[in-house]
Amino acid sequence: MTVAAPELHFSVLAPIGFVATGAMLVLLGEVLLSRRKTVFGRRATDTWIGSLLALVSIVSLLLALYVAWGAFLTGRTEVFDPGNPTFQLDRFSALITALIALAALLSCALSIAYLAEVRINHGEYYALLLLATSGMMLMVSAIDLLTVFLGLELMSIPIYVLAGFDRRKLRSNESALKYFLIGSFASALLLYGMALLYGTTGSTSFAAIRHGFDAANPIAILGLSLVIVGFAFKISAAPFHQWTPDVYEGAPAAVTAFMSVTVKTAAVATLLRLVALAFGPLDQTLTQVLWGLAALTLVVGNVMAVIQDNVKRLLAYSSIAHVGFLLVGFVTGTAEGYSAVVFYLFAYLFMNLGAFAVVVALAQRGQDCERLEAFAGLAHKRPGLAGLMTLFMLSLAGIPGTVGFIAKFTIFAAAVNADVIWLTILGLLMSVVSVFYYLRLPVLMYMREPSEGDAPRREVASGEALVLGICALAVVFLGFFPNWGTLPIFGDVHVLDWARESVTQLFSSGLS
Repeated sequence: MTVAAPELHFSVLAPIGFVATGAMLVLLGEVLLSRRKTVFGRRATDTWIGSLLALVSIVSLLLALYVAWGAFLTGRTEVFDPGNPTFQLDRFSALITALIALAALLSCALSIAYLAEVRINHGEYYALLLLATSGMMLMVSAIDLLTVFLGLELMSIPIYVLAGFDRRKLRSNESALKYFLIGSFASALLLYGMALLYGTTGSTSFAAIRHGFDAANPIAILGLSLVIVGFAFKISAAPFHQWTPDVYEGAPAAVTAFMSVTVKTAAVATLLRLVALAFGPLDQTLTQVLWGLAALTLVVGNVMAVIQDNVKRLLAYSSIAHVGFLLVGFVTGTAEGYSAVVFYLFAYLFMNLGAFAVVVALAQRGQDCERLEAFAGLAHKRPGLAGLMTLFMLSLAGIPGTVGFIAKFTIFAAAVNADVIWLTILGLLMSVVSVFYYLRLPVLMYMREPSEGDAPRREVASGEALVLGICALAVVFLGFFPNWGTLPIFGDVHVLDWARESVTQLFSSGLS
């Protein structure tokens, strides 16, 4: 009996392949370059080697971004193995993959000068970053629970190491250990929930789970609950958020910047894909659970941010609060709400990464500039950085004229149209609360005299300037033209339409 060979479409794996190949090249490059005294006629210092490895990483991410964006534009849906579908590149996964690649690329550029400044310039940093990115790409394209878990672990393990990358500091080691223990516990819950879903539906495929899921079966409900709890840990939804402030504070600022945008984007997108494809129309029980998570996350994130005196902890609770706004889009259960979630991920990338880029640019003498008091009078010493930080804070607060306002408006509009009124009112009230703690930094920077002590670095590195410029441009441009505009390189920019188009496939196949 002849068994036909499976028909494999390797082009589906192209974005992940480029990133994984880049990680291998970085590891080999560090081993080979570290043994040389000169590279291209220049002395092989750690800074020079790190810059070369960062360039290799950026090139691999650019290739992944190009391929993913091309897949989005073509609009085709391709499955890696049609006979055993576990991994699928469609408009949704292609767009999120491109977004993750862009965030990782900007994080690499942001890290070059920072790693040298804080004296942790080791090549394995970029390899770990690329491996984590490949796991995220695998996770957001998965259409099977096993592939989701594989991508989740490929993402998480390098992130655990990156959180403790500054191994000379006890605080960094503590954050890595805490993240590892809590992350492992969350992964165990998630895996157990997946096992229960497999036991009740007989499959790990999203499509089979959607057809076999029985809401009257308590074991199936328990499995779904554990999966939701596992993802709630990963996206930092309250009350499963406790690890976030400590890890954000202890990890190097460049690592925190990378984690804050990429991990959240990957986890939120995967949860959205899972809910849409595996569970179809949200039943009342699941909607109520998400409603409660959203409400609690909004309150905890915004209220706790008010009392913080550390910028990284403040931004950590800010990220928790933004998860609450994202969950409002989940509660709607509509294509409009899901599209608003995707657009919100775009907005969050630029405004949050921009804020962390300012923190990175202010690092000096091996230390992060993270105390709120350290920003006092910054407008007198570094007016450019102070102005950019103010812009990003206004966007995170949702002030009109910034992309943060458009993101919140689309979420609230979808919630009102879906008759999610009380949660919308709570979100608006918490947005008012957020204005207070977001404006603390501008007040300190412009209305306080500079404190005595060492001034920040006099020059912003080229990589940092590039990231700050891109983020600032995106925050302002998308704040005024979220669905129209023409850029010389990228052509027409219709981000809202991109979000809607990416969700159309999920909505039609999972919610119809």
